[in-house]
Amino acid sequence: MDIATVIGLVGSMGVIVWSMNDSAGLSAFNDTVSFMIVGGGSIMVLLMRSKLADFINMFSKVVMKTVFSGVDKPAELIEQIVEMANIARKDGLIALEGQDIKNQFLSKGIGLLVDSTPATVIEASLENELSLMKSRHANAALMWRSWAEIAPAMGMIGTLCGLVGMLQNMSDPKAIGPAMAIALLTTLYGALLANCICKPIAEKLEGYSLDETENCELIMEGIREIQNSTNPRTIADLLATRLAPNDRSALEGL
Repeated sequence: MDIATVIGLVGSMGVIVWSMNDSAGLSAFNDTVSFMIVGGGSIMVLLMRSKLADFINMFSKVVMKTVFSGVDKPAELIEQIVEMANIARKDGLIALEGQDIKNQFLSKGIGLLVDSTPATVIEASLENELSLMKSRHANAALMWRSWAEIAPAMGMIGTLCGLVGMLQNMSDPKAIGPAMAIALLTTLYGALLANCICKPIAEKLEGYSLDETENCELIMEGIREIQNSTNPRTIADLLATRLAPNDRSALEGL
């Protein structure tokens, strides 16, 4: 679980809510019309530009990814690859069948090794998997970035609606306040949605995608070396070069 996502979201919203309450009271910032213009309007526009399956996934799989699952630690992947290399060196590649491997990309690579797949086919298959994964990740991040662009735009539309309502009722002082509230709160809601939720999630997904890409490249290198019957100690030293110096100590003794 990536607790940073939860802490960041709760902390930022907590500070903003506290500021609202301390400045004018929370009731002053509660407006149903403004919420519907920004929240409902931006979601509908986002749905219009997206495939239904992608739209559903951005609220299910993406949230699960940014909060609960995260990315495998490279050091742990290297440990598992070296363990697989030791098994293959002692008992042959067929002994790798049935091993408990949680990482799907590594599991696919090991499965291809067990099936005695030629190196060129393994390379092409894993490259295709990596390419498709990067495409999925880029699309998910793009959807959240699109929402971050749509929300302020809907806020501006709400501001214009509020200003029109205010100008039409200049002779009635009681009508000016609600119209001005719509004009201001839609801008506020749009800025909050874009900068406190959508942009951070998009950037986090992009960061995760880079991390997973590096993990997949690490796995591909490990698979190649296992197939070439490279000494497990040599594999550990080779893959350790992909880690930061402070993280390499975890591989000592492999």
